[in-house]
Amino acid sequence: MVGTVGLNSARRNAIAQDVTTSDKPLLRVLAGEAISPPPVWLMRQAGRYLPEYRAVRAKTRDFLQLCFTPDLATEVTLQPIRRYGFDAAILFSDILVIPHALGQAMRFVEGEGPRLEPVRDARALGKLSAARLGSRQSPLEAVYQAVAAIRSALPRETALIGFAGSPWTVACYMVEGGTSRDFHVVKQWAMSDPEEFAGLIDLVVDATIEHLSRQVVAGAEVIQLFDSHAGVLPDGAYERWVIDPNARIVEAVRAKHPAVPIIGFPRGSGLRYEAFATATRVSAVSVDSAVPARWAAAKLQPHVVVQGNLDPVYLLAGGTAMRRAAGDILEALGQGPTIFNLGHGVIKETPPDHVADLVSCIRGSGAR
Repeated sequence: MVGTVGLNSARRNAIAQDVTTSDKPLLRVLAGEAISPPPVWLMRQAGRYLPEYRAVRAKTRDFLQLCFTPDLATEVTLQPIRRYGFDAAILFSDILVIPHALGQAMRFVEGEGPRLEPVRDARALGKLSAARLGSRQSPLEAVYQAVAAIRSALPRETALIGFAGSPWTVACYMVEGGTSRDFHVVKQWAMSDPEEFAGLIDLVVDATIEHLSRQVVAGAEVIQLFDSHAGVLPDGAYERWVIDPNARIVEAVRAKHPAVPIIGFPRGSGLRYEAFATATRVSAVSVDSAVPARWAAAKLQPHVVVQGNLDPVYLLAGGTAMRRAAGDILEALGQGPTIFNLGHGVIKETPPDHVADLVSCIRGSGAR
């Protein structure tokens, strides 16, 4: 068993005790064990590339209805498990359920994505409240119901991952009012008035801790934090708005649930992945496709479990190119504790047969 950054001896022993008799490969690897073939799951594995997902989605009014209807969220979470037998299911939800629950007006526009009423000053920030999260009327109650239902329906060897967006990435959407190419508005607020902007980050940190803890209580066995826009910040701002908030969340969730592994995904961090893993004390770091697997093996894997990092376009392309790229990752990372995944989410145009071929390729790489 390989020790990992952020796992002191007491916590490592707690995780190891939990997984000693576990049939779940993901939990074994997150405890520091290197197994072959490695566990495999994919970000955005439940989604628009699957015809069965599209059939369910067509019956709903909008995306939020799908997220907040426990039976439907359960069904779409389980679909890729039935089809591919992944080693983990990840809760079907969205990182923007947090601002919605805080009281920010938002909607999803078909073909365009989320649209939020922007929060850009203290006055707008004052309209939001974390107190809403503890209410029985909170829409997040439906999420926890889905977690419980999913956990009870999964095969015993399949782990359940809960998740949330990291504060910087969630704040990007809250301030920009949706997606952005340059993030000028949110970066300007963070740089020109960092104390005021910290009020927004602190609010999201507190809400995220509560949201993740409730998922664990409901049945999530692993947590992943998605900081999809981490790479847009320069160094000083990166430490303040990416590393520090993620570290606070990890510490608080771990204090409540010491045996639950936490995966961090600070997309686009480049050389800063090493500092992120060390400072946040995550159990595993998920790396994007721009990170050379051999660099991750040399710099990260001796200290932390590594997850990743096939370019989703290889999965879209399929065939020999995909299998060769997957093999290169397995060769680079396969000697240590690793979880096979993509460098980001499955592209919606991906043929489902390509996913089956990838899983077969990974599973054929060795014997557990």
